[in-house]
Amino acid sequence: MADKLKVTLVKSPIGAIPKQKATVEALGLKKLNKTVELPNNDAVRGMIWHVKHLVKVEEI
Repeated sequence: MADKLKVTLVKSPIGAIPKQKATVEALGLKKLNKTVELPNNDAVRGMIWHVKHLVKVEEI
């Protein structure tokens, strides 16, 4: 299992429900096509699962 995840915002959260908007911002994604590296743990995986239709995830 990879140590880190590369998460990229590929769809705008403008039409998303407020909880999903907050999750995207908590992941550190503020602009479209911004990429962040996050630790591969259960908390981050759960956040990604809730906004999986807005982000692209790669293991690094």
